Amino acid sequence: MFKKILIANRGEIALRIQRACREMGIKSVVVYSEADREAKYVKLADEAVCIGPAASSLSYLNMPAIIATAEVTDAEAIHPGYGFLSENADFAERVENSGFTFIGPTPESIRTMGDKVSAKQAMIKSGVPCVPGSEGALPDDPKEIIRQGRAVGYPVIIKAAGGGGGRGMRVVHTEAALIHAVTTTRAEAAVYMEKFLENPRHIEIQVMADTHRNAVWLGERDCSMQRRHQKIIEEAPAPGIPRRVIERIGERCAAACKKIGYRGAGTFEFLYENGEFFFIEMNTRVQVEHPVTELVTGIDIVQMQIRVAAGEKLPFAQRNVMMRGHALEVRINAEDPYKFTPSPGRITLWHPPGGPGVRVDSHVYTNYFVPPNYDSMIGKIIVHADTREQALARMRTALSETVIEGIQTNIPLHRELMVDAKFIEGGTNIHYLEGWLGQHRR
Repeated sequence: MFKKILIANRGEIALRIQRACREMGIKSVVVYSEADREAKYVKLADEAVCIGPAASSLSYLNMPAIIATAEVTDAEAIHPGYGFLSENADFAERVENSGFTFIGPTPESIRTMGDKVSAKQAMIKSGVPCVPGSEGALPDDPKEIIRQGRAVGYPVIIKAAGGGGGRGMRVVHTEAALIHAVTTTRAEAAVYMEKFLENPRHIEIQVMADTHRNAVWLGERDCSMQRRHQKIIEEAPAPGIPRRVIERIGERCAAACKKIGYRGAGTFEFLYENGEFFFIEMNTRVQVEHPVTELVTGIDIVQMQIRVAAGEKLPFAQRNVMMRGHALEVRINAEDPYKFTPSPGRITLWHPPGGPGVRVDSHVYTNYFVPPNYDSMIGKIIVHADTREQALARMRTALSETVIEGIQTNIPLHRELMVDAKFIEGGTNIHYLEGWLGQHRR
C-alpha cells in the first residue's frame, strides 16, 4: 500500500480523498492555488503546497508543477479527483512515466472512453446498447451527412466527440438545419450524430475493476434532474425501473470493463426511454454523485480506487454487492437559486444538517471565502433511509436545518423540488427541471 498520496484537486473531493487516506493510514499532500488558501482541506492537511495563482491553468491544470510537487514531497501516487486533469490521458501518462501511480484508469482506457465515438464503438463490440446513430465521426460530404440524418431519423443531436457537460451539443429537428448545425459544431471539434431521444431519463451504472481481471457493477443512479445538462439531484436506486432490466445492463457494463481492460472506478452513462437503455458516454473517474452509491452498497469507492491502484484485488465479488435502502444527494451551489448567477463571497454562517442517515461533504465553514475562480459547488447533502419516501422526508428535514448566510445558494430550489409532486412520484425525465423552471420564474 502507498505511504503518501498527492491530491491534485480542490473542494470537497480533495477533503473526501484526504479523509479516505487518513482512514487507511496513508499520509496525503494537497496542492492548492492562492485562491484556496483558506479551504478546510488545506488547514487539515498532513502537507499542503501552494502550486500557483488562482487561474486553474497556472495551478490545478499545471501538470509539470503537480508532478514536481509529488517528487519533492516523496508522494508515491497522484489522485486526480474529478474535473481538472482527472480524465486527461496525457496527464495520466506523464504521471506514470515519471514513476508515480495514477489513481485511475490507464491512459489508453481514458483515450478510448474519453472520445465518444471510440467509446461507442467499444461498447457496441461489448454488446452494450447505444443511442442509434453514426458509429464514427461525420464525413465532410454534405450529401452523406444528409443521408445519415435520414437514416437515423429526426430529431437528431449533433455532438462534439470530446465534449462533456452539455458542451458541443446541438439538436436538429429538420433536414434544412442539419448542415449548419454540423458546420457550427465542427468548428469546436470532430462531431458525430445520434438520434435525439425526447423523453429519456439519465441512468448511470457505477463500476469498479482491478488489475486482476475482476470487475463488478455497484448498482445504478438516477441523475435525471438536470439543468443545461448539469446534474443537481441524484439518487439510488433509480425509481420505477425493473431490477431485471437494471441487472442486465449492469452485467454488460462489468463485462465491458473486462473486455477493454479497465482499471479503477468508472461510470457508464445511459439514456433510458421506453424500457430500453442507450449508452451515451463513460466517465473514467470518480463521480460527484458517488456518495449515493456508497450509502446503498456500503462500499467506499474512494478507498477502493486507492486499493486497486496499489495492485490489490477487489475484496468482494458481484454476488456480495447488495443494494440496501434508498439514497438522495443534492448539490449545494453558491449561486442564485433561480437565475443561477454565481454568488462568491464570505460565508458568515455555516450550519450543516445532522442526524441519522445524513451525510454532508463540504470543504467550507463559517467565515470561509468562496472564490469566484472555479465551479460554484460548495458541498453536497446526502441522505439514506430504508425507502425512497423516508429518504425524501429525511432530505426535506436536512434542507430545513441547513443555514448558509453571507452568500446565495440553491437550497431554496432544492426545498421546492423536494415537495414537487412529479419528483415525489419518481421517474422524471432529463427535460423536467427546465420545464419546471419555466413555470416557476422569479
